[in-house]
Amino acid sequence: MTIKRTRRLIEEALDTAFRRFLPVSATLLFWGFCAGGSAALAASPAPPGLLQAKANAEARGYIFEASQDEILAKARKEGRVRVLSTIEPAALKALRDAFKKKYPFIDIHVAELGSVDENQRFLLELKAGTVKDWDVDRAYTDFYEEFLPFQKKFDILGMAEHKVLQIPPKLIDPRTRNVVMISSNMNVIGYNKKLLPVERAPDRWEDFLKPEFKGRKFTTDIRPLPLAALVPGWGLERTLDFARRLATQEPVWGRGVTRMLSSVVAGEYAMVFGPNLGALKRAQDKDPIGVLGVKIVEPVPIRLHEGNGVLHNAAYPYSGLLWLEFTASPEGLKIMDDHWPLGASVSSPGSVQEQLARGKTLSIIDWNHYGKLNDYLKNIAAAMGFPTAN
Repeated sequence: MTIKRTRRLIEEALDTAFRRFLPVSATLLFWGFCAGGSAALAASPAPPGLLQAKANAEARGYIFEASQDEILAKARKEGRVRVLSTIEPAALKALRDAFKKKYPFIDIHVAELGSVDENQRFLLELKAGTVKDWDVDRAYTDFYEEFLPFQKKFDILGMAEHKVLQIPPKLIDPRTRNVVMISSNMNVIGYNKKLLPVERAPDRWEDFLKPEFKGRKFTTDIRPLPLAALVPGWGLERTLDFARRLATQEPVWGRGVTRMLSSVVAGEYAMVFGPNLGALKRAQDKDPIGVLGVKIVEPVPIRLHEGNGVLHNAAYPYSGLLWLEFTASPEGLKIMDDHWPLGASVSSPGSVQEQLARGKTLSIIDWNHYGKLNDYLKNIAAAMGFPTAN
């Protein structure tokens, strides 16, 4: 028997066995491996539109990687990432630890920027060209538009839409395509359940204008972020009119919602107007007798928050991309909800805020309003009688 005939008989026997137990496609793949045939193992075609999206992005000056494997390979070569963030310390540490576990080949260093002054100083350093030690930054709310020129031109939105990056596209600024907002602030009402039974607590924002709530009956922050977040739902003029009337109710003006919530728990005041949901949850966790209640009032004011990008001069940009993807992942979002607390974006499927917002009328400082937020704040502050900087 010739060698050629022996080989053919072996192939027929193996082929019969594989066809009995495996699908035809698996059999063909097996023979492709055995023969080393490049045709059988040719790379599967790119998903429809992916290569065109890459070409379109690159024509506009963006960087567009066509596969997650390419990003991983480049990040593996980099082996480091340095993250500057305003995420709260407990959440930031938990995110860092989970990221290290997922990507043990990346040495990650994170640091927090806390105050407005620190973020403004960092922006000035960016403009002066002296920032060289960071890969991921926070485009701070108060100076958001000024941060945008310093973000690397990754087409994060395009890569997310084509599943190269597993980031919900709604989290990405559609104008710039390279900033990811992983958080949002939902404004609610906090009240003392002993001083104000739930049936008497406001059901609408306009209820704060009732005579029974005039004269130091509630407290609110002098920085009117909750009111500014009503502009998308109400329009500027209606919001300004409400702000003027709210000021005539003679609330107790304060700065720092944590302190105001503590005063409500202590029974000094009945309500706080518009605290962030996360701050209220933190205060509830520390409330020994469970006196602090919460009401979600429509339209629900929400502000997108915590915009992150890869810096234009990042030394380790692909590791930075993986960090952005991880913070927007289900694992990252759960960490945000557990440790912020309730900090994951309302645009993230399954987040606490997303669940609470279902079926409700929302008023969102989204991408169309984000760059106008400072103007809204100045106009509202002026309407309430506060001095504003020119």
